[in-house]
Parts: sequence; C-alpha cells; structure tokens
Amino acid sequence: MPHTVEWKVRLHLFEDDEGTTRARVALDTGSTALTGRGSAHCHPADTDVPEIGDELAAGRAMRDLAQQLLNAAERDIEGMGAPRPRTRQAAGWLE
Repeated sequence: MPHTVEWKVRLHLFEDDEGTTRARVALDTGSTALTGRGSAHCHPADTDVPEIGDELAAGRAMRDLAQQLLNAAERDIEGMGAPRPRTRQAAGWLE
C-alpha cells in the first residue's frame, strides 16, 4: 500500500551577543514535534564568514534532529516487539 506524507521543517538561525551562531530546527510531523539544536563560534584567529557559521550551526542542528528521529524509530520498533540491535548501524550523517 503506497504511503505519502509531508512533514514541515523550519530552520531558525541567529547570532547572540557573544558572536555564537545558533540554529534551531523544528520538525512537525502532525503527530510529533521534535527540535534539534546546534551552534558554531568563530575562532578569534579565523576570518569571520557568517555563512560558514550558519552552515555549521544548521548542520549540527539537523544532525541533532536526525539522531532524535533515529532514537524515536528505535523506540517504535521495540514497541512493536522487535529486539534492540546489538550494534547501531549508521544511517547517513557519517563523519
């Protein structure tokens, strides 16, 4: 049976008074809401390029959200009676 769904994601970026770029990504699935957070701070010796701070903070927030989604899926799988895997498999976001 085909399944189609649309989830809404909103990404908010802002810089605080200390020069730290912060990101918040909010996911609304219609039945669940999750929020990922990330931050980046420019080293004093580096050239200040706001786009890089935005990319780092946003990427870290999305990675945080991705981990929350994976954790939720594991809980849901366990709730269906399946055992927890012995080793965690990487799903995207490899480092």
